[in-house]
Amino acid sequence: MRTMSAQSSSNPVRGLPTGDLGRRIALRRVELGLTREETARRAGMASSYVQHLEEQPTANPGAAALLRLAGALETTVRELTGGDVDLPPGLGQAGRHPKFTELSPQECRDLVSTHGVGRLAVPSPSGPLILPVNYSVVEGVIAFRTHPGTALAQAMGCEVAFEVDHIDAALSQGWSVLVRGPASAVMDPDCVQLLKERAYSEPWAGGQRDMWIRINPLTITGRRIAVR
Repeated sequence: MRTMSAQSSSNPVRGLPTGDLGRRIALRRVELGLTREETARRAGMASSYVQHLEEQPTANPGAAALLRLAGALETTVRELTGGDVDLPPGLGQAGRHPKFTELSPQECRDLVSTHGVGRLAVPSPSGPLILPVNYSVVEGVIAFRTHPGTALAQAMGCEVAFEVDHIDAALSQGWSVLVRGPASAVMDPDCVQLLKERAYSEPWAGGQRDMWIRINPLTITGRRIAVR
C-alpha cells in the first residue's frame, strides 16, 4: 500500500466533548484550524465562554452570542445548532464572482485523506447505485467496512467511482474529489489487522460489518468553487 497523504489518520477532535452544540462548535473550529482563543477573539467573547459552550451539554447561549459565533466560524446559526440536519447541503444562493478551479492530484489526495463520508457508485442488476459510506484512507488505499450481501458488497471486483465533497452554504463555496479504480475484498489477515488498527471510524450504520473492501485509486480529479 502506498501513502496517499502525509496527513495523520487520527481524529482531529477525538477527546472533545459530545454535547450537540458543543460538538458542532468544536468540529467547525477545528475544520477552520482555529484555537478556542482565536474563535473567541473573532466572536468578541471570552475564551472561557467558548470552552463552556463546547464542554457543557446544557449550555444555552442567547441569539446574539450564536450570531457572533456563527460569524466567527464562517457558518450560519442554523448549521451551528443543527437546524439543517434534515436538509440537503447547498441550499444557499450562488455567491457573487465565483472562482472555479481544478485541483491538483496532490490537493485531491490531501482532501480525500481527511477521511469522512463519501459516495460510492456501484453497478447492480437493477442499474447503478450511489451509496453513502464512511471510509478511511490507509497507506493510499480507500477502505470501508460492510457485510456480505449488502449493496456495498456489490462493489467487489468492479471498477467503481468514489466521490467526496464539502459544501459551505454560508459562503457559497466548496470542493469535490472523484476517485476511480477497482474495488476488491481485503483477504490478507495482516492487511485486515492494519485496517482495523488505523480505521478512522466505526461504521456509522452499526451492526456486524467485518468485510473490508478497498479501492485502489487509478485516477483522481477534483474541483473547487470559491468566492472572490
